[in-house]
Amino acid sequence: MDLAAQLKLQAWLDGELPEAEARAVADWVAREPEASALAEELRQTRRALAGFEADLRLPESREFFWSKIEREIARRAAPAPASAPRGAAILAGLRRFLIPATAAALLVLAGAVLIRPGGAPTRGGGAEVEMALADAGAFTYCDYSAGTTLVWFSYPADN
Repeated sequence: MDLAAQLKLQAWLDGELPEAEARAVADWVAREPEASALAEELRQTRRALAGFEADLRLPESREFFWSKIEREIARRAAPAPASAPRGAAILAGLRRFLIPATAAALLVLAGAVLIRPGGAPTRGGGAEVEMALADAGAFTYCDYSAGTTLVWFSYPADN
């Protein structure tokens, strides 16, 4: 039995349900053994607690008593205003500046590493060596930073 059904059963026993809904719950309790057992347990609990309601008298009125309790709860719930030290305010202001500045510096550094000047691809210090596999006697050396290309032929070419 879920919580909603248990609460509806308790409301029925307390007489808090409208007449049509109360009849439906009464029928449900009559045919459902689990609901019937819970209803009987709730009735016994009510009878057991009925004798323990002592007639207590407070020295002040009920409203004044509860207002004292409410004031004490509000007093304890309100945190005492704590003043932050001056150094903490300076650190907070510095942190608000340093976090975005660090992020911007990292982006600039990443851009400088990933984007090469001149747009030319370089390998190993700006030079590239190519060798034609069909003819092992010719080598091509390209230096993009200096803008030079050197082709070296080794003679006599082997057949």
